[in-house]
Amino acid sequence: MLDGKAWGLGAPVHAGALRWLWLTLLVILLDLGSKWLASEWLVYAQPVPLLPFFNLTLLHNPGAAFSFLASAGGWQRWFFALVAIGVCALLLQWLRTTPARHWWMRMGLALIMGGALGNLYDRIIHGHVVDFISLHYGGWYFPAFNLADTAITIGAAILIVDMLFFSGRNQANGSSEDQS
Repeated sequence: MLDGKAWGLGAPVHAGALRWLWLTLLVILLDLGSKWLASEWLVYAQPVPLLPFFNLTLLHNPGAAFSFLASAGGWQRWFFALVAIGVCALLLQWLRTTPARHWWMRMGLALIMGGALGNLYDRIIHGHVVDFISLHYGGWYFPAFNLADTAITIGAAILIVDMLFFSGRNQANGSSEDQS
């Protein structure tokens, strides 16, 4: 363990925890790049069918997931931006203090942080989140989403799997803290 006081933290900082930020950066780059391509190549709200259940459809979401508060008048832009900043600060702290043997959890945290920062960029710069992935079956359409949303969902699923199946095993293996 590294001394947490060197970071201005009360908790220990585990060596290598911040190495997972490469995954966060990769998610941000892929997300923003794909949103830029979608914005350049797609016509707003005009579906481009790729598979019987999958379209590319450029949409803008000023709200949160499932267009929650999309028509709230504009204040939600800054509210959701502040929430994203707070969540990312908490996730970074959690990542810093997670022992190396919890690599699965570190990966989930890095994915969630990358997705949150990708959507935060959109929200601050554009005033809305760019969505373009549209899944459907028959007449049922899932709300459009993007790669950031995908990373957040996968990261959250990893954290749930970790809590359900790995956390108890890690505690049973002892309380010594790994470094790296």
